[in-house]
Amino acid sequence: MSIGNPGFVIVLILLVIAVLVIVVILAARAGARPSTQLAWRTPGMMPPISLDLQDRVRELCADSKKIHAIKLVREETGLGLKEAKTVVEALEAGHPVPGERSAEHGDLASRVRELKAAGRTEQAIFLVRGETGMGQDEAEIFVNAL
Repeated sequence: MSIGNPGFVIVLILLVIAVLVIVVILAARAGARPSTQLAWRTPGMMPPISLDLQDRVRELCADSKKIHAIKLVREETGLGLKEAKTVVEALEAGHPVPGERSAEHGDLASRVRELKAAGRTEQAIFLVRGETGMGQDEAEIFVNAL
């Protein structure tokens, strides 16, 4: 079988398709989603939880809708069940969000510069979006300007 042989080309195309299908299946089983929202997923780091989301979670908890609050946090952040429950319970108790950086760690621009320097531009964009409510394009412009 040579490269010019049509049978070889078909076998090669089928092989490539099979490899792609396997990669997609393995990624889906690992929880991967085609979304830039999960760019923050770095071991030991929590996604930024916007103030708006925190307020909505507190309102749901005040209305005895803790399960709805956990579901909302999972949908908005991509967190797992255990992590989302921890966030909701902390907010319900009046504590800061676990893993959230306080003002002593620098302002937003400083944290974005740190992430960019570490080669984590997507995470920097997600941080800006979470803390400011900016859209994707606005956050990208902000991050690129720093």
